[in-house]
Amino acid sequence: MKRFSLLFFLLLIPYSIFADDAPAWFRQAASVRTPTYEKDVPAVVLHDEQLVTLNNDGKLVTTTNYAVKILLREGRSVAMARALYLVSSGKIKEIDGWLLRPNGSVRNFDKKNIVDIISDPDDIYNEYRMKVIDASDEADAGFVFGYSVVSEETPLFYHDTWNFQDRLPTIVSRYALTLPTGWKASNKTFNTADVAPQISGNTYTWELHNLAPIPPEPLSPSVRNIAPRIAINYFPDNKTQSVGKVFTDWADVSRWGTELHNPQVVIDDNIAAKAKELTATAQTELEKIRAIGAFVQNLQYISIDIGVGHGNGYRPRPSTTVLSRGYGDCKDKANLMRALLKVLKIEAYPIAIFSGDPTFTREEWASPDQFNHCIIAIKVSDETKAPTIINHPALGRLLIFDATDPYTPVGDLPDYLQGSNALIMAGDNGGLAKMPITPPETDLLDRKIEANLTETGEIKGVINERANGQTSTIFRREIRELSNADYRKVIESWLTRGATGAKLLNFKSNDRQSEAGFDLDVEFSALGYGQLMQGRLLVFKPVIVGRREGVFLTEAKRSHPILLDSASVKETVVFNLPNGFSIDEMPDPVNIETPFGKYNTKYEAKDGKLYFSRNLVTNRTTIPVEKYNTVKDFYSKILAAEQAPVVLIKK
Repeated sequence: MKRFSLLFFLLLIPYSIFADDAPAWFRQAASVRTPTYEKDVPAVVLHDEQLVTLNNDGKLVTTTNYAVKILLREGRSVAMARALYLVSSGKIKEIDGWLLRPNGSVRNFDKKNIVDIISDPDDIYNEYRMKVIDASDEADAGFVFGYSVVSEETPLFYHDTWNFQDRLPTIVSRYALTLPTGWKASNKTFNTADVAPQISGNTYTWELHNLAPIPPEPLSPSVRNIAPRIAINYFPDNKTQSVGKVFTDWADVSRWGTELHNPQVVIDDNIAAKAKELTATAQTELEKIRAIGAFVQNLQYISIDIGVGHGNGYRPRPSTTVLSRGYGDCKDKANLMRALLKVLKIEAYPIAIFSGDPTFTREEWASPDQFNHCIIAIKVSDETKAPTIINHPALGRLLIFDATDPYTPVGDLPDYLQGSNALIMAGDNGGLAKMPITPPETDLLDRKIEANLTETGEIKGVINERANGQTSTIFRREIRELSNADYRKVIESWLTRGATGAKLLNFKSNDRQSEAGFDLDVEFSALGYGQLMQGRLLVFKPVIVGRREGVFLTEAKRSHPILLDSASVKETVVFNLPNGFSIDEMPDPVNIETPFGKYNTKYEAKDGKLYFSRNLVTNRTTIPVEKYNTVKDFYSKILAAEQAPVVLIKK
């Protein structure tokens, strides 16, 4: 009996030795009994907490406590701590990590396990850095990883945001803010019912529990527009203490941004000479803007962020500096373009926008922290026509342009910016404005195919594609960024999606960027495209080329809205049929029309040829989840129509 007790004691030693190295909050979080999730959920967040204190000296001290349990081996990547800080105005005071094994022992990560790296390796210099603890190689299913970070910074603005979760299910999510005497806080809630704070003295606490996982779905909003989040403003009773740190409305943000940008629009002899050189042969206002826009787009993109903690992350460099150095980031390029246009007496304004999610920026919360990119609004006369012109109530006709995107010319706008809420920085006349959405026909892909079909089923033909608008940027990006060999593979890939075993014989391209167009001509062949049956029936599909970006909605049900992009595809195909064969069966034409899109096909047999056409148009829109079956049915019918065969019979 004594031997058994000793053995039992020895078995407990690893836990008792190591568990004391982990803090109480981590051990408590690790002991929580979690719900049963779907089999593909890789991990569950047990504890996600941020405790923020604003001291009387203006320093913001933040303690972050985080624990996650790995459910599947595929979830090991979540066992990582990342602590972001600004070199000029902040520091990481403490960072610790722990890995709790299923046997109860704890692996403690100390200073020698911490790596300090630049946050964005693409920047030449960036004051944002990260301290990282990576436990993913040691973690596995059943392990619990946690970390604690204490940071200190001087806030640029008196506001903050808190995302209660990402895609992982979360048991406890908490944000607590402690303010000096005489300060108050308020918040806006997004993506869920209002989350009111619990107030105890000078501490405000927002908390949610047992948040379900958010699985990815095709054509779904980004997780930041699904997961609950809050935006917090805090301010002293005496508002004079917070000038430039608290914004009451979007006009206030516009004035703040204008004061940063306008002094940087500097015109000297070099700026004036360059503007006149670029527009020497331009005749119209639009031609002048295009010439300057193309020049600025082609300057090298380089970001050097210095003094970010003092507002320089929002301030462009002087236009003279950007021109002389030949590089800059998005705000530098927009600023240089403003200066060059000003030489020609054309007024322009900087625009702050969020790049990557047109639905991200919310009108309810006036803050420059909602943006990560800078573009430009150019005041134009009635003579200039373009689908990216908006009519502003105070500023007039504005042509919206991204001077950074090298693939989208003046007169067009990247699709990931279209429809966004964006801040036009024009002093008292500025504010939040909706960016333009180009109509589907602007992005038309016009495809013409002529193909010869032999009696053995071999097909050989030519595809002529004429891409416009944002569709042309896809072609342009591919040919510029890929090697010739990889570009051929891309073409072969979409060829073989429609014609199995297709072989690319030759191709020729023509980039018409100034017109927002791109031409691609492809010669191809495919053995066995048509199936010869019983020596007298030849069966083939008239849809030779699969759509480059097909939509496949296969889930029986859905949890989130459907985001459809604008698209327009027009295709006509002429098949030269083999001698001695005639059409025995031909699909019925299809005509589908919905509020969000339309699709039709048409067939005609004439003089030994088969003429086939199909057209697809969709409108940029958000469709509520209740209408999911309507969207699913739309694309299911398209898929069925494009699988329908034609049957030839030997005479």
